[in-house]
Amino acid sequence: MKNIIDKKTNLFIVLACIFLTNALLAELIGTKIFSLEATLGFEPAQLNMLGEWVLDFNLTAGVVLWPVVFITTDIINEYFGKEGVKKISYLTVIFISFAFIIITIVTALEPAQFWLDINSETPDGKDFDMSYAFNKVFLQGAAIIVGSLVAFLIGQLLDVFVFHKLRKITGSKMLWLRATGSTLASQLVDSFVVLFIAFYLLAPASTQWTPAQVVSVGIINYIYKFVVALALTPLLYIAHYLIDNYLGRDKSDKLMEEAAESSSSFF
Repeated sequence: MKNIIDKKTNLFIVLACIFLTNALLAELIGTKIFSLEATLGFEPAQLNMLGEWVLDFNLTAGVVLWPVVFITTDIINEYFGKEGVKKISYLTVIFISFAFIIITIVTALEPAQFWLDINSETPDGKDFDMSYAFNKVFLQGAAIIVGSLVAFLIGQLLDVFVFHKLRKITGSKMLWLRATGSTLASQLVDSFVVLFIAFYLLAPASTQWTPAQVVSVGIINYIYKFVVALALTPLLYIAHYLIDNYLGRDKSDKLMEEAAESSSSFF
C-alpha cells in the first residue's frame, strides 16, 4: 500500500515539475515574437481578418512550450482530477507572480560599470547598452502578466470541466476526444482573454488595440493552437502507456475513476 501511495505522490511531483517549469519558461520567453512562416521557409500568410487587419502567423515564443502545458494538464486531469489541476494551477500563478516581482526588483538595481563596459559593443562594433537590453526584455513580460495569468486560470478551470464532462460520455475510452476537446475549448477562451486584458483593457490609450485587432490576432493564435493540439495527441497515449506501466493497470484505473468522480463541477 505504501508503495502505491509513494508512486502516486512521485507521479504528481514529476507532472507538477513539468507543468510549472514549462509554464514559467513560456512566460519568460513570451516577449519574443517570431514568424512561423519564415521559420518554416514559407511566404507570409497575409490573411485578411474582419476587413481591417492583414495578419501573418507572427506568434509569441511562448507557444513553443504551452502545448507541453496543455498535455500535462490533461494527464494530471486524467489521474488526479479537478483538485490536482487546481492545486498545480494556483501554485503556478503564485510562482510566476513571484518570479516577475523578483525580475522587477532586479531591473531596478544599479548596474556595475565594468559589466556595462565589457558588454558595450556588439560583435560588429556598434554601441550596445546591456542594462537597457536586459530591462527591456524582462519587463516586457511583466507588462502582460495580469492578462496572461487571468486567462491561464480561466482556461485551466474550463479544461477540467470539459474534460470530465466528455469523460462521462466516453468513459475510459476515447482519450483523444476528451483531451483534445477540452484543450480546444479552454484555449478558445484563453486566446482571446489574454489579448483583451493585456492589449485592450489595461493597455495605455496610445498603444491600445481595437476590438477588431484583438479578435483578429486571437483567431490567428487559436488556429495555431488548434493544429498543435491535434498534432500532439499521440503524446497523450505514450504518456498514458508509461504511467499505466509505472502504477500498474489496476491502480491506474482506480486512480482515474476516483479523479472522474471528484471532478463534476466547474469550481
